[in-house]
Amino acid sequence: MNPPRFLIYLACIPILYSCSASRHYLPDKKYTKQELQQDFGLLRQILEKKHPSLYWYTPADSMNYYFDSLGKAIPDSMTELQFGWNIIAPLTHKIRCGHTSFSMSNNWYRFIRDKRLPSFPIFLKIWGDTMMVTGNYNRSDSVFKRGTFITSVNGMNAAQLTGKMLQYLPTDGYANNVNYIRISANFPYYHRQIFGTYKNYSVGYIDSNGNEKKAIVPLWVPPADTGSTKAIAKKPKPDISIKQLKKERLESYRSLQIDSINHTAVFTLNTFSTGGGKRLKHFIKQTFKTLQKENIQNLVIDLRINGGGNIGAYALLTKYIRHQPFKVADSAYAIAKFLTPYTGRIKQGWLTNMGLFFFTTKRSDGNYHFGYYERKTFKPKKKNHFNGHVYVLISGPTFSASTLFCNAVKGQANVTLIGEETGGGWHGNSGIVISDIVLPKTKLRVRLPFFKIVQYNHIEKNGSGVVPDIYVPPNSVAIKNMIDQKMQTALELIKNKKE
Repeated sequence: MNPPRFLIYLACIPILYSCSASRHYLPDKKYTKQELQQDFGLLRQILEKKHPSLYWYTPADSMNYYFDSLGKAIPDSMTELQFGWNIIAPLTHKIRCGHTSFSMSNNWYRFIRDKRLPSFPIFLKIWGDTMMVTGNYNRSDSVFKRGTFITSVNGMNAAQLTGKMLQYLPTDGYANNVNYIRISANFPYYHRQIFGTYKNYSVGYIDSNGNEKKAIVPLWVPPADTGSTKAIAKKPKPDISIKQLKKERLESYRSLQIDSINHTAVFTLNTFSTGGGKRLKHFIKQTFKTLQKENIQNLVIDLRINGGGNIGAYALLTKYIRHQPFKVADSAYAIAKFLTPYTGRIKQGWLTNMGLFFFTTKRSDGNYHFGYYERKTFKPKKKNHFNGHVYVLISGPTFSASTLFCNAVKGQANVTLIGEETGGGWHGNSGIVISDIVLPKTKLRVRLPFFKIVQYNHIEKNGSGVVPDIYVPPNSVAIKNMIDQKMQTALELIKNKKE
């Protein structure tokens, strides 16, 4: 049945308004101190009354100090970008909740789409006290090529640079490995947002003879037509079907590679959500059916960039690997039954209120528990359960639901975790339901998780992520030559086991 015409009109109003708003969006618009303080004050109220783990790692008196000092630091006026990075980012970092972070307004992202901004031109991989060039906007640069060691940028060494940058990025507890990877993935972006831009940069480096030198590197300014929608529109369309595009997109989320000769498989799972739901669960079931059919004895599960997602999908994967029954959480609770009086300031707040009403129960501790995940015991799959050797690749971006999986299988005799510490908290984290607080003046968004989760059979709260059984840190030779050292380690273990 077709909907009445007036309903179609009403449904189109937000879209038309959004398009109109984005066309008139001014990124350099200055908001008054009063407007910014209104947004900041509202954010503080919501976090203090609704965030389930605001004081998990930062005591209330310290958190109050950060609220007060950052509120006083608001100047007479700021742009949306300045307010986000100079005030909101340092605040969300202090909460030490990886699911509590800020993002720019929707209009900002529409404005910035397909644009490249002036910035420091060199991409750097940073680990420990080491910095290495991995890319350069100035492709003709003969000095700063991939593999060149950098000693300083504007007089700051690796420890000083990361020490500053980490104060602006969210993290679960103290599991900062994810932020080293974020910075390394786009050093020009984070350097621009945190330090600003300079006409010239003084960069220290080690030359091919092992001598330390310095060079002046100019600000990279993209060509005038870079990122223009007209230029993009002129590009020829790829000769590829919609079906093939869909297949490639799904494969970027999850894939399975079989080596029948060596009875080995590599299962790459980059998310528990996108392309998920029934389709992802079906793919997981089909994967283990295939492993059984092909008599696979060694399974590599790559979760290095899996940021989490659907808890049901994580639980299904765990049932195929874990030998013993398990639960999702020892405790999972919200601190409020409803979002009122802030429902209208939270995206889909009314829907969250319904979920809190139907799925939580107040207990003697005064909190509203998600009893299902505390009570429900998941049993291992009997059909197609994998009993061979499992090698799980992990890293900083291994987060949220993928961290729950790592915790559930770690220590099992046939499971080996390889790589680096996860970004998701080993003791627990906040999540299950996550939405955005939309600040009324600037339209900046701050993610708000509703449930505090303490993992099943959790470790003591020390702020770490899940640590690997075999630690494979970044390596300069591997980075320079783009060698996947973690995958190589897993395949070598399989090879040595057979010999």
